[in-house]
Amino acid sequence: MLSAAHDILSHKRTSGNQSHVDPGPTPMPHNSSSRFDCNSVSTAAVLLADILPTLVIKLLAPLGLHLLPYSPRVLVSGICAAGSFVLVAFSHSVGTSLCGVVFASISSGLGEVTFLSLTAFYPRAVISWWSSGTGGAGLLGALSYLGLTQAGLSPQQTLLSMLGIPALLLASYFLLLTSPEAQDPGGEEEAESAARQPLIRTEAPESKPGSSSSLSLRERWTVFKFELLFFQNTSLSHAQQYRWYQMLYQAGVFASRSSLRCCRIRFTWALALLQCLNLVFLLADVWFGFLPSIYLVFLIILYEGLLGGAAYVNTFHNIALETSDEHREFAMAATCISDTLGISLSGLLALPLHDFLCQLS
Repeated sequence: MLSAAHDILSHKRTSGNQSHVDPGPTPMPHNSSSRFDCNSVSTAAVLLADILPTLVIKLLAPLGLHLLPYSPRVLVSGICAAGSFVLVAFSHSVGTSLCGVVFASISSGLGEVTFLSLTAFYPRAVISWWSSGTGGAGLLGALSYLGLTQAGLSPQQTLLSMLGIPALLLASYFLLLTSPEAQDPGGEEEAESAARQPLIRTEAPESKPGSSSSLSLRERWTVFKFELLFFQNTSLSHAQQYRWYQMLYQAGVFASRSSLRCCRIRFTWALALLQCLNLVFLLADVWFGFLPSIYLVFLIILYEGLLGGAAYVNTFHNIALETSDEHREFAMAATCISDTLGISLSGLLALPLHDFLCQLS
């Protein structure tokens, strides 16, 4: 959905590599007076539609989601994912497309809380596997969207081709996933029972110092600024440049999320600081336009992905090490709130910032 953000908001019908999501007759106007080739609505609108429902789910999860067993949660997540592809693919308006993005967000948020909580019933090594797998999923999503649209498929055809992914998700959980029974004497029944129990007991032992203090922003919080990094002196269109940004970003995320066995970082705040420096540098380039080549931006975005993925995997790994067994399930679910909140705040900031920068001639 983030890779398709520019196409969703451009909202016009062309063919081949220049195609956009909506087959409707009315193009979304661009700001022709700006050097950035701006959409009238920032891609931050897609970022917000993609993250705010997730934020709501994660905020409410500690209050009552544990009453719902894992299997129905996964089923709802798969159905919402499939519904999001169908809605966006057949949309005739930006509003309908954003509704589809909301369904994708519900699927993502519910799925992340569910599976991160479920890791509490497996060995700690699954944190690394989960992180690498989700990083690979981000890369596969961005790369497949880029590759299929470059090959000539329309965004609509590309989105419909993704419908097999939710089916694979459900098949993986219900048919492939090994039951906790082999890892934990309590088995699947204990996992399902724990999902219905309060995750914080009134007389719980005191947690270890710092058990939930290592919180970080996830990689997507900086996505909004990529849209305005537009180079006119290349063979790539604006939409194609944006897709390449997404693919390279996800490649960096995948590499760093898979690096836990090679490199472990205790002080994840340093990664967040480096992300802030990236933000300042790229905003300066948007303002002054001093970078001479898009390939330099490609390298910076790849580096940004490395920072984001490293922050993600090391944060959850630190939590797995520092929390007690009875607190770990809750800690995994609760920590999701922090990264999603950061993404939401960045999206809200991006909307007025986008409009301000697009007024520059």
